[in-house]
Amino acid sequence: LATRSSSSAMKIKAYELRTKTKADLLKQLEELKNELAQLRVAKVTGGATSKLAKIKVVRKSIARVLTVYNQTQKAKLREAMSGQKFLPKDLRQKKTRAMRRALTPEERAVKTLKETKKAQNFPVRKYAVLA
Repeated sequence: LATRSSSSAMKIKAYELRTKTKADLLKQLEELKNELAQLRVAKVTGGATSKLAKIKVVRKSIARVLTVYNQTQKAKLREAMSGQKFLPKDLRQKKTRAMRRALTPEERAVKTLKETKKAQNFPVRKYAVLA
């Protein structure tokens, strides 16, 4: 039992995965997928209960590896595209639909000709209030 590899012995932590390179992540993913295949074979052939319970842990570990891999890929792509005029939609900030469609501060500050004339000709009155 003590001779098992660290990946199969316990749950993988996401913060540990973030320090690994792309090649390491893909290698670990392949190992986990192979292990899952072996566990599924054991399930069909009537393996031990401990192996059946391990299927869930391995599946979640695969999900963690894929999540970290995809997040790092997207972060690198964002970094590479940072200088560009337009970003692909999947790299833009999500926010909310209303926030994405709202006017920008520059657009909000623009005044019509009528508004500017009115502001110029009828300035806000200043009243001197006696104490």
